[in-house]
Amino acid sequence: MIYAYSSTVISLPVEKVWNRVRDFNGLPNWHPAATDSHIEDGYANGEVGCVRNFALTDGSGRIRETLLALSNVERSLVYDMLPGGPLPFVNYVAKMKFSSITDCNETFAEWSADFDAADGDSTKWKEFVANDVFLGGFRALQASFDE
Repeated sequence: MIYAYSSTVISLPVEKVWNRVRDFNGLPNWHPAATDSHIEDGYANGEVGCVRNFALTDGSGRIRETLLALSNVERSLVYDMLPGGPLPFVNYVAKMKFSSITDCNETFAEWSADFDAADGDSTKWKEFVANDVFLGGFRALQASFDE
């Protein structure tokens, strides 16, 4: 099993950051890899069990993810990636968590995932997820407030 983890400080209050991230269907509003997202039939956005279906901006395909848990108290969400997308990930489960840094009114952000790589290239995919998906996402999230 591969474990990818990234953390950073976002120079905004945690409530502001959480309000943007908790919008499960709003990934294209801040993550540069996602576009054209919709919640599949039967669930509301943010309802545990809903599936977001989004296209990748590089045109390589669509990814489907299920919201497994969402806590406004802990400011965290957990989701999985469903099979059949362009990435060779199996048993992919990710968690995002946001905490207040009280002495400066900023946000400590964490994003982690456990998964296997069907192609066996664990090192490549661990680095890709931790750096490109997670850290790249956090940098874009910070920048999305400057627009």
